[in-house]
Amino acid sequence: MKTLHNYILAALVLLTGWACEKEGDLVTLSPPEEGTLIATATDVVLSPENSTNPVLGLSWTTTELTVSDPNMSAPKVLKHTLQTSLNQDFSGTVVAGDEEELSRSYLGAELNALAQTLGTTPGSATAVYFRVRYSVGANIDPVFSNTVAVNLTSYEIDMSMGYILNADQEDTGVKLFSANSDGRYVGFMGATAWSNFFLKEGDGVLWGNDGVSGTAFITSSDTETHWNCWFPGVSGCYYVDFNTQNKTWQALLLPTLTVSGDVSGELTFDRPNNKWVLPFSTGSTSITVQLSTTGKQYNNATGTDDDAAVDTPVAFVQDGEVLKLGTQPGNITLSVPAGGDYTLTLDLSDPTAWVITAEKGNELPKETIETLYLPGIDDLISGGWTFDNMLHLYNEDDSTYAGVALANSEWGYAIHTEKDNWDDKYTLAEGDGTSGTLEFKGSTNLPAPAPGLYLFDVSLSALTYNLYPIEDQIYLSGLNNVWDFNTTLAATETSGEFSGSIVITQASEWGFQIHTDTSWNHYFGGSEGALYFKGSNITDDAALAPGTYTMTVNVITRTYSISN
Repeated sequence: MKTLHNYILAALVLLTGWACEKEGDLVTLSPPEEGTLIATATDVVLSPENSTNPVLGLSWTTTELTVSDPNMSAPKVLKHTLQTSLNQDFSGTVVAGDEEELSRSYLGAELNALAQTLGTTPGSATAVYFRVRYSVGANIDPVFSNTVAVNLTSYEIDMSMGYILNADQEDTGVKLFSANSDGRYVGFMGATAWSNFFLKEGDGVLWGNDGVSGTAFITSSDTETHWNCWFPGVSGCYYVDFNTQNKTWQALLLPTLTVSGDVSGELTFDRPNNKWVLPFSTGSTSITVQLSTTGKQYNNATGTDDDAAVDTPVAFVQDGEVLKLGTQPGNITLSVPAGGDYTLTLDLSDPTAWVITAEKGNELPKETIETLYLPGIDDLISGGWTFDNMLHLYNEDDSTYAGVALANSEWGYAIHTEKDNWDDKYTLAEGDGTSGTLEFKGSTNLPAPAPGLYLFDVSLSALTYNLYPIEDQIYLSGLNNVWDFNTTLAATETSGEFSGSIVITQASEWGFQIHTDTSWNHYFGGSEGALYFKGSNITDDAALAPGTYTMTVNVITRTYSISN
C-alpha cells in the first residue's frame, strides 16, 4: 500500500503539480538524471570451477529527486532496473531486474545462467551489454545510464545431475540423476545417522532445508535462510528422491537386502562405496537371483520419526545391462567363467546405471564403527566398568571420534569398539593421562586423568588419543553474528550440563557454535536439539523472535534446548 501511494503521489506531482494553499504556487518534482555504470571486468571466462566465486561486479550512480519547494521532501519512487541484452540497442531479448542497491555482484553460476537465458553460445566469447534504467512512473519517460559491454565465455549447463555437498558446501563426489533434466533428482546415498547435505544443480542453484524447525523434508534455494538437509537417525542405504519443482525430498531406507534364487542370503552394505556385497560359492557358470527388501519411507508426512516411517516393498529388476527399481523382484541373470568362490556386488554409486556383478574372491568390506565405549573411565562414580560413556564418529575418512565424559577412575580405562565386547579394545601404547598413542588388544589400560570433565578426541587411523579439560563454563560463538567468546553458559549440578541466558537480537547469518574452550578447535554444531562435534552450525535462532532465552546444553548426552 505504501508503494502504491508513492507512485500515485509522484504521478500527481509530475502531471499536474501540487497547488499550495498559499498563493496557489505550483510544486514540481525534478526528473531523474542519467547515472554512470561501471564494470569490474571487460572479459569473463566462466567454468564450473568458478561457478561459486564472484566473477563480475557492476556499480552505478544515482541522483536524489527533489521538489521545487525546499520545505518538502521528494517521495522515494526512483527505480533502478538493471538491463542485459546481446544487442547494443537492447532490442530482442532483454533480461531485467529491479535493484535495491547501487551495485550487483554475479557469481559464476549466476552469470552463466544469465548468458544461457540470453542465448549465448557456450565456449564462444560473446559481447553482453548492461545498462541501468531509471524511472519514477509508468507515464514518465525513463532515462538510462551509459552502456557497458562485457565479453562472456559461457559453458554448457548440464541439468541432468544434482551434486551432493557436505555441510561445509564441499563436493562429496556423490550425485543424483535427473533423467529428464526437470529438477527431479534420484539415486542411492549411503548416509550416517543424522548426516546432512546440500544439493547443487548444474546451474549453480544450491538447495537445502527451508530453515524451519520440524520440516526436515521441505527444501529451499534461498541461501540467506536455508539450512542443510539431514537424514533420519538411522545409518544405512537410502534411495533419495529430491524434487526441486515441489520443493520436497524423500528418503527410502533399505535396512536390509535379501538375495534369493541360485544364491541366498543377506547382503552387507558397504556405505563408503555405496555397494551391497555377499560372498558365495557356485558350481555353475550361470546364476539367477532376485533382490528384495521392505524399505522404510521417510517424507514430509513422517518427518524423521522412525515409528512413522512407512513400510514399502523394494525390489530390483533387470533392464539390459543395468537394473531398475521396482516393488516386485524380477529374475537377474549373471554369468561367471567357472565354478568357484565369488562376491556378488550390487553397485549403486552411479545414479545413471545400477549394476550387479559376480567377481572372483569373497572378501567383505570392513564395517564402519559408529561408536566407541570407555569402560573404566568413571569406575569411582558408577561403581564399576560400564559402557555408559561413549565417543561418536565425526570424520569417517580419518576414523576420528569425539565425546565428553566425567572422569574419576581408579584403574584407568580402555577404548572398546562394541558394547559388551571385552576383547576388541584399544589400549595404551605410550602416553599419559591427557595424550598418547594406542595399540589394539594391548595389555595396559589407558592412564586415568585427574578427576573432571573432559572432551575426548580419538583417531583409530592415527592411533592417537587426546583429552581436553572442560572447566565450569562453555562458550557460544556466532550468536547475533558476533564471533567471540563473551557469551557463556555456566555449569549446573548435573554432570555435563551448562545453562544460562542468551539474548537474540537477530538471526545469525551463519548460525552459531558451542565451544568447550577458547581454542576454536573444540566445538559442537547441531540441529533439532542434538549436538554434533564439529557439525553444522546451530540455526535455531533463525526461527526465534528477538528476546532473552534460556539455553541449556549437555555435552555428555549431546543435547541442547532453547526456551523462553
